[in-house]
Amino acid sequence: MKIPISVLVLIYKSNRDVLLIERADRKGFWQSVTGSLDAPDENLELAATREVFEETGIAVNQLPEDALQNMHHQIEYEIYPEWRFRYGPGVTRNTEHWFALQVPDNIQIMLSPREHVAYEWLPFELAANKCFSPSNGDAILKWFSRK
Repeated sequence: MKIPISVLVLIYKSNRDVLLIERADRKGFWQSVTGSLDAPDENLELAATREVFEETGIAVNQLPEDALQNMHHQIEYEIYPEWRFRYGPGVTRNTEHWFALQVPDNIQIMLSPREHVAYEWLPFELAANKCFSPSNGDAILKWFSRK
């Protein structure tokens, strides 16, 4: 069963283009990297690093030390009913912690085909609008509003 604590990692380049990936299980559902913790006490930064590697092939530990930034923001949201079977009985809400990761402009993306089928880089405003999850769009806009 999944743990109802997750990370969201928006990945961006120096030109402020944001990476979006399309879910394999829902055509047209574009998002940033997301994933649940493997254990309730898993370090959030380690979970973000793991999810980035699993979903994009990007090794955060090979980037500059400050490339991954904890946004120190979390939200709680209702889990979509069609995905609740992944959680324990009665679990309907998830707490998501936001991160941002700046990557080199020439970074190579290697998707996990089990999870995602396509990716694209978009200017941050367009990326925010394309996300199926309003909170994912909010995370993108929040990050770039402070830059």
